[in-house]
Amino acid sequence: MVKEQIITIFNENKKRYGYRRITQELHNNDICVNHKTVQKLMKQLGLVCQVRAKRKYNSYKGEV
Repeated sequence: MVKEQIITIFNENKKRYGYRRITQELHNNDICVNHKTVQKLMKQLGLVCQVRAKRKYNSYKGEV
């Protein structure tokens, strides 16, 4: 039951949600699960959050 919920939340959010946000979503759906349990289940299922690449600051605006 909880595993299916974790998989659906993970896939609905384009694999961008980690265990903290998935735990929050489960609490919003009235499923009370500890964050450590969610982290353990995600590890068992092989779900890894894909982190978006951060852009490096660049102050160059053209010809000086």
